[in-house]
Amino acid sequence: MIVIVAFIAGGLITWLITRFLLKSRVEKILVDAEKETEVIKKNKMLEVKEKFIQLKAELEKQVSSRNSKIQSQETKLKQRETIFVQKQEELQRKNTELDAIRENLNSQLGVIEKKKQDLEKMHLHEIEHLEAISGLTAKEAKERLIESLKDEAKAEASSYVNDIVEEAKMTANMEAKKIIVKSIQRVATETAIENSVTIFPIDSDELKGRIIGREGRNIRALEGATGIEIIVDDTPEAIVLSGFDPVRREIARLAIHQLVQDGRIHPARIEEVVSKVKKQIDEEIVETGKRTAIDLGIHGLHPDLIRLIGKMKYRSSYGQNLLQHARETANLCAIMAAELGLNPKKARRAGLLHDIGKVPDEEPELPHAILGMKLCEKYKEKPDICNAVGAHHEEIEMQTMIAPIVQVCDAISGARPGARREIVEAYIKRLNDLEQLAMSYQGVVNTYAIQAGRELRVIVGADKLNDKDVENLSNDLAKKIQDEMTYPGQVKITVIRETRAVSYAK
Repeated sequence: MIVIVAFIAGGLITWLITRFLLKSRVEKILVDAEKETEVIKKNKMLEVKEKFIQLKAELEKQVSSRNSKIQSQETKLKQRETIFVQKQEELQRKNTELDAIRENLNSQLGVIEKKKQDLEKMHLHEIEHLEAISGLTAKEAKERLIESLKDEAKAEASSYVNDIVEEAKMTANMEAKKIIVKSIQRVATETAIENSVTIFPIDSDELKGRIIGREGRNIRALEGATGIEIIVDDTPEAIVLSGFDPVRREIARLAIHQLVQDGRIHPARIEEVVSKVKKQIDEEIVETGKRTAIDLGIHGLHPDLIRLIGKMKYRSSYGQNLLQHARETANLCAIMAAELGLNPKKARRAGLLHDIGKVPDEEPELPHAILGMKLCEKYKEKPDICNAVGAHHEEIEMQTMIAPIVQVCDAISGARPGARREIVEAYIKRLNDLEQLAMSYQGVVNTYAIQAGRELRVIVGADKLNDKDVENLSNDLAKKIQDEMTYPGQVKITVIRETRAVSYAK
């Protein structure tokens, strides 16, 4: 029991001692914490004071800067105010001076007005005195003086005008002759006349026989494919290609040349070669048009116009080669325009295009000048170029200075000795009319006027017309040609209808 009590008493004393020690330790920790808090508080207060002092210094610096700017602006405003006051004072001084000058002028004007009145009185007095002496009033004297001066001026002016007109006529005639002579001398071209026959050289009679073919089938195939009459006669080492269309003659010449070189001459080969040559001629036409434009320094032409220019090589105007005529006219126009102080490039362009209406295969019922103008308008040529093309035969009114130049140069080029032959032009037109007349019928595929227009060959589609229709077509054509056309002798109409079967072995 004593042990238990002693143990409890010992435990109680130990708890008390432990509690006391813990309490004292907690108190010590609290004291230390208070001290540490006080130190931290003081540090923070110091930091806040430093920050406040720094911000205050920056604010004072900004305020000082703004104050300096304000002071500078105030100084400038004061300076401006001073200048304004000075100018105002100077303006007032000038106004005072102007008032003095105005008063001086008013006094002088009064003096002048008084003198003017005195002069008018003297003038009236002198007029009255002169009227009394002459017996005429001032109005009558003035009218007589005006009439005498008018008559004298008319006489002198008439004489002067007559002198000027005579001198201008002499000078204009001399200048015009000089310009035309210079232009003609600076353009030299050949004036050989084309005809409607091409001579193809042949090495031997054996080659002639091969060209003719068995029973003439090769020559018939050539004539049917090209539309050109091929004359093989006793002429040594030559075959004559006869046709009014230079393009067809050239196709026939090149085709025969290639066939002779190749050695294979038969109807199928003939058609193949003629087809290739036609494509070759088309390419050559475009190349000729481009080369002509480049040679003349003309740029920006529409591709279709270039093609038409190339086709001029195979057209003629009254027997004169159309391309040669157009080039010559273009050069003449450029020279003449330069002599007259106009634009030579525009004149050269108009000169090249002036006969473009003669080139299209289809020939509407329009003069070639008007057709050429419409083509130029279609392909976006400038209005002055179009007017020069359309007016060079005076079908329309000339609106620019280029138009009369083109007209004169066209006449100069066509008037060269031997340059043109109207009979050839009429002959070619008659052959063209023959072909166009036949092409107007339905079912006609191709037409060829051969033998100088004495025979018209008409090729029709076998699937479009039968044999009876072919016979009727031949009779109708003969009657229509007889009624509507004028021609020497007689015209033979041959209508050809054939059926072909083509297949390929592969």
